Order: sequence, then structure tokens, then C-alpha cells
Amino acid sequence: MSTVSGRDFEKALSVGRPPNIARLFPNSRALIVSGKAVDRAMLARGGVMTIAANGRNQFVIRGALKAAQRANASIIVEIAKSEGGANAYCAINFWNLARMVDAISNELGITIPVAIHADHYGIKGDEDVARARVEIPSMFDAGITSIAIDASHLPDDLNLLANIALAGYVPSWAGLETEVGEIKGKEGLSTVEEALFLIKGLNAHDIFPDWIALNNGTTHGIEESDAGIQIDLTTQIHSSLEPYRISGAQHGTSGNSSERLRKIASETKTTKANVATALQMLTWGVKVNDYGNAILDENGEFAKVSDNGVTDELWEEMVAYAADKGLKGGDYKKLNLLFENHLLSLSEEIRTRMAGAVEDFIFELLTNVFNAGDTAPLAVDAILSTGSFDLGPKVGRIEDPVQWTEEKIAAKAAAIDSDKGPEGDFDD
Repeated sequence: MSTVSGRDFEKALSVGRPPNIARLFPNSRALIVSGKAVDRAMLARGGVMTIAANGRNQFVIRGALKAAQRANASIIVEIAKSEGGANAYCAINFWNLARMVDAISNELGITIPVAIHADHYGIKGDEDVARARVEIPSMFDAGITSIAIDASHLPDDLNLLANIALAGYVPSWAGLETEVGEIKGKEGLSTVEEALFLIKGLNAHDIFPDWIALNNGTTHGIEESDAGIQIDLTTQIHSSLEPYRISGAQHGTSGNSSERLRKIASETKTTKANVATALQMLTWGVKVNDYGNAILDENGEFAKVSDNGVTDELWEEMVAYAADKGLKGGDYKKLNLLFENHLLSLSEEIRTRMAGAVEDFIFELLTNVFNAGDTAPLAVDAILSTGSFDLGPKVGRIEDPVQWTEEKIAAKAAAIDSDKGPEGDFDD
């Protein structure tokens, strides 16, 4: 195992923490970094990706950090707008996530590089753009170090224009993700043409995303089928974007076998893989299979493992509440905010096993599926080689801005054959 020397860690701690993190946590020993540093670590190794652990509760965050420390891996901890935005259904949100990661990291002596990511910052119209001009800076004020601008619900030209309008509100040093094609499964898949349109248009406006998320067969939440992520499509789109040096962000990994995830890591340019629902379920004690899917019992209900996760008594209370409110399947996510304090009030033994289940699951992913073990030193190397928290873009401007005016963007988009697929709620 290659570990970061004490001297290099101290240097990285001194120069590698972005200005918002240094201001918020001046005495911290947590190495919170830009998402760019984590992406660069994966690219330096090649054929690997790391987890973007969705921190719907404190136990997920604790387990993810402990797993990364064990694996000596650089990771991302994130929350999505629907989960942690202004209308959140989780107690963890855009404005306390960094504080939570920093506090837990200092408590546990975590020394691996961690990025704080605002995922699926959804833009569905002009009102969202106007609100984002205020809200995005407030999130960086609170410690976010990476963001996904997700205007994929909009037509291609409006998606591009929304990204252009908001890019200036994201610090140049921060990790940046963009998205084409709503994340919804086997219908309305992203195309090479759509992806090139978005990335070329951004490049012409001096916007250089670190990641692109695709609808490549991804689903969010609890997925019972094994339609799964289309690796050939992903590879084709990533290859077409090679001149722009953009990495892939894989959403909705639950529902895909370990073998498929290994292929995504080794055969595509994906460096970031989101894992959400499986981690939530593990903290609760619900049985999860190799695919990350919750297992149902003979009555079609979630199979709670006695002596795993929360107490059986609290689980019964959660199930009763869900039944009373008509919550089923993926809608169980709405229990997070209501029951957060119930979870925190459990005994130390129970709380430890809740976080421990997440730790073991993520450690297995990082070391035996994503191949991200020992990538912590690579993120530190990326910081020390530049001597800064700002690693800069991976590529410069290639496209001619004259060809990407608002009028020409509309004309180009009109020529794209785009299938958005069915409408729905695909925010997570």
C-alpha cells in the first residue's frame, strides 16, 4: 500500500484546501479538496472510479469516511438537491454537509482527500436559473467543493444555455459536472450527438466540466429489473468526447452487478460513481443484494435483518408510518428527515453497527469493484504538483465562440434528434 507521508499530508493540508474550506474550518485536520483533485487521482491510475457516497444520514457519512480510510482511497461525499436542497427530505443538506464531513473526519482522524459534492442541482426553467444565482454561491459559502448543474430536463439548447448562465457562479477551482439526458433508465437514452453539442458549446464559452453524466440505462432509487447500464453506449459517448478530456459520472449504480460495475470502471472513462439508496438501506438494516437492491420478503415488503441496522422496534415504527402515509418502495426515502433524530438517539452499539454496515459495503466497492484503493496519494500528488487547491482545467478552448452564439445554439439544437423518454421524477 502506498500511503501519504506525514510531510506531504501537511503540505496538502496547507495548500490543497479551497478557500471556502480554509475559512470555515481554520483549525481542521480534514483534507477536504476540490472535486477536481479526486477526478485527477482516478485519471492518474486509469481504469478506476471512486464512490460518490450519497450522505442521506450521518451514519452513511461516517461509514463512507471509514471505508475510504481503510482503502486509502480518495472519495466524494454528496447530497442531491431533492434530498438536501431548500425543499429537502433529509436532515443532511447542501449547507451542513461539509461541516458534517469535517467534524467526523477530525473525530476519526480521517486523512484521505474528500470532495463535497452538490449533486443534481436541478434546473427546470428560468425561475430555477434566477434562484440558482443566489443559492449556488450560498452553497459554496457553506463548504461545497464540487457541483453538478443538471438542466437535462430541458431541451438541448436550453440545457446548454442554463449551464452557460450559471457557470460563472461556480468557483473556477471547483469540480464541475454537467448532464445530458434525464437519468431514467432504458428509455430516452443519451446520444453522441447530444453529448457533443453540450460539451462543444460549453467549451466555446470557456467552460470545461470535469464530468458528464448520461442517461445510459441508469435508474435511480430501487430498481427491480436488471436492464442496467449500457457499457457500449457509455464507451461510445466517452470516446467521442476524448478531445475535451471529460470524465464520466455514473449515476444510479444500484441495480447493476459488481461485474458490470467493474467493466464500467475498466472500459469507460468514468471516474465518479454515485451510490445512494443501497447505503440508506444498509443503515436501516434492510437486506441488500450484490446489485445494491433492497431485498423484498414474501409479502413484497423490505426484508429487515434482525440485529442489523436500526432496532426492530424502530423499524416497525418506520414501516407503520410509511404504511399510514402510503409510502412504498423508493418513497421510503422520505422517512429520512422525520426519523433522523430517532436514529441519532439509538444506543452506541446500534449506531456503530449502522455505520459499520456502510463501511464494509463501501470498502468492498472501493477495493474489489471500483479498483480505487490507494488513490489517496494520487490526489495529494495532483495538489502538490500544482502547489495549489486550484488544479485548473484539463483542456483549453477548442471551439470557436462565434459558432456558439445563442441564435446558433438554437439552430444547432433544432437539428438534433433527441428523445427525452417519458416524464417523471428523476431528481435523485
